Amino acid sequence: MKKTTQHTYLALHDGTAFPAFGLGTWKPQGEDLYRAVRVALDAGYQHIDCAAIYGNEDVIGRALSDAFTAGDVGRDDVWITSKLWNTEHARAAVRPALEKTLAALHLDYLDLYLMHWPVAMRPGVLRPKSADDFVSLTDLPLEETWAAMAVLRDAGLTRQMGVSNFTAAKIRHLHATTDIMPAVNQVELHPYLAQDELLAACREMGVILTAYSPLGTPDSGELFRRDDPFKVLDDEVIAGIAAAHSVSPGQVLIAWAQQRGTAVIPKSTNEGRIRENVAAAAIELTDADMNAIAALDRRHRYIDGRFWCPEGSPYTLASLWDE
Repeated sequence: MKKTTQHTYLALHDGTAFPAFGLGTWKPQGEDLYRAVRVALDAGYQHIDCAAIYGNEDVIGRALSDAFTAGDVGRDDVWITSKLWNTEHARAAVRPALEKTLAALHLDYLDLYLMHWPVAMRPGVLRPKSADDFVSLTDLPLEETWAAMAVLRDAGLTRQMGVSNFTAAKIRHLHATTDIMPAVNQVELHPYLAQDELLAACREMGVILTAYSPLGTPDSGELFRRDDPFKVLDDEVIAGIAAAHSVSPGQVLIAWAQQRGTAVIPKSTNEGRIRENVAAAAIELTDADMNAIAALDRRHRYIDGRFWCPEGSPYTLASLWDE
């Protein structure tokens, strides 16, 4: 296997080494995604982040299977994360959902299985159109879903379990009601949404944060029918730090995330960018760099969850983020 970069690991609460850098797979499809996964593995990536709702796990599974067969990597060399979608929160639905993901990925087990959102929806409704498509957390508590996920971990279908888009209060609630602490919380994280309080709380609880959208989702405005006034990749402070280190702004954002002790999963289907992103692990930002980036926090969410909050929904932005 080719190794073109140094590797950084974070210790989960049971001591398991968690690769701090991976390939995000939200949105890419087809042969572009297949090639991206193969290139990433060739470049030394050790973590591939997936989700059932992305609708592309079959392509990722084909890429993984071909890479294993070719001897590019072994199964034990790659950490595979996937996520349980909102429609599968009922206790009886959790195992079939994971089994479907495993079949698509051509795997016998996951390294990490996440509850994708603290939101429940009616079966068969992948994207809600009205308040009737939701199930309240009173009727289907998060701890019921979490307990069902724990059964799958104990059965060996996933090595670790975690959450995504969870606040510290919601994590504490899961732990208090089940006595099972998530290993990882995957959240939107970049200099415009530094999440300092959440990072501090998760460190106290022994939960690792993974940063999704670490470059500020530059291609998501059209998807969410939104005009983003703030684009972190274009920030002058980031550009200045990048120039001082002779690297790209994207590499600065990745290095910043890793130096804060978070994992990071940027996505790309461009071979040059894939290799450039993984090389960011070798960049050492100065204290002055880190302080300058810290001053950029706008508490600006690109993925704010308002799609879960139509009129009449049991979910609101305030309840989603405990604000």
